[in-house]
Amino acid sequence: MPPMRVCYACERTFETPRARCDCGEPLWRPIEPLESCPSDAGSSGRSIWRYDAVLPASQPTGDLEAGGAAVWRSRSLESYAGANVWLADEGRNPTGSFKDRGSAVGVAATLEAGIDRVGTVSHGNMASSVAAHAAAAGIDCTVLVPADIAEERIRAIARFDPQIVRVHGDYGRLYYDALELGRRHGIQFLNSDVPLRVAGQKTLAFDLLETVPSLDAIVLPVSSGGNASAVWKGLLELRAGGLLESLPRLYLIQAAACDPIAAAYRSDRERVDPASGVKETVAYSIANADPPSGTRALAAVRDTDGAALSVDDDAILEAQDRLARDAGVRVEPASATTVAGLRRLTERGDVGPDETVACVLTGRGYGGEGELPSAPVVDREDLESSLDSE
Repeated sequence: MPPMRVCYACERTFETPRARCDCGEPLWRPIEPLESCPSDAGSSGRSIWRYDAVLPASQPTGDLEAGGAAVWRSRSLESYAGANVWLADEGRNPTGSFKDRGSAVGVAATLEAGIDRVGTVSHGNMASSVAAHAAAAGIDCTVLVPADIAEERIRAIARFDPQIVRVHGDYGRLYYDALELGRRHGIQFLNSDVPLRVAGQKTLAFDLLETVPSLDAIVLPVSSGGNASAVWKGLLELRAGGLLESLPRLYLIQAAACDPIAAAYRSDRERVDPASGVKETVAYSIANADPPSGTRALAAVRDTDGAALSVDDDAILEAQDRLARDAGVRVEPASATTVAGLRRLTERGDVGPDETVACVLTGRGYGGEGELPSAPVVDREDLESSLDSE
């Protein structure tokens, strides 16, 4: 039986569920070769569950259907972007972002393991996604958010009725605190890059290559590095199964105001260090100053001969406008970084005009209508007692 967790960096294996290796890097499940793309999906339709042979859960919980990204060629953007552009709209997932792929698998696998409470550390798309899938499965959910979270965000998350805890202090440390607290309190935290989430989100690579087998490159926004890691893993599994001869180049795009992965790539460093001097950006959902899978994302870029780069807010907003006016697609600014990034890549010659490129639009954003929920504000040292109050 294969080990449950593998470190991509030092190749150490672990038989027990955990999120990180002793070397400090994130773990994932072993490479599981995908030997065929199912043509007859049956009751699974075009959801992620048609790939259940390489997923750590056998069936969905509830009625939400994650996956099956809409992928189409956008000729109207090609003169602007400078290449043959295909758009992959992850905003069509149940809660409007790619996070639903990881949440669907994470919640299903959690229930199969006999655990009836999930959680996450997020103040955006992932919080809404985990809470929605928990609601559909009929289990409890805890969401840890920063104390100064914007009202529109907390309203959006609260629609799905999770326990919301606003936490003072170093929000970046909550990722690690939550994993430890979850072990003690029987909560499966589905944070940004944990193995179960990566297992679900790798299916994006399957959808892309099934639709466009001749892809030269994939362009992704990057924040924690979890989704970039997942797409890389999906590509490796396609190659291992004989469905892909060579890997498309991965290009990871960040906002210039907060770009630790791009900075490490520019400096030719082996590891990603936390960003300093971070400024505000319109692409706030990817402004992660200390990405927990940053170094793994950097490894993905180098393994595929891609690159990591950043674009400024003006370029992001211009690309967001062009997506709406030329392609008829509404996306949040973080998603528009892909088109802005591709434009820069073609301008500097990294991508040729005849190459075929998929720009992944990771989410459509969300509104904040509804009543403001009750959400206690606690200090980090008091967080544990608040988890017992559910």
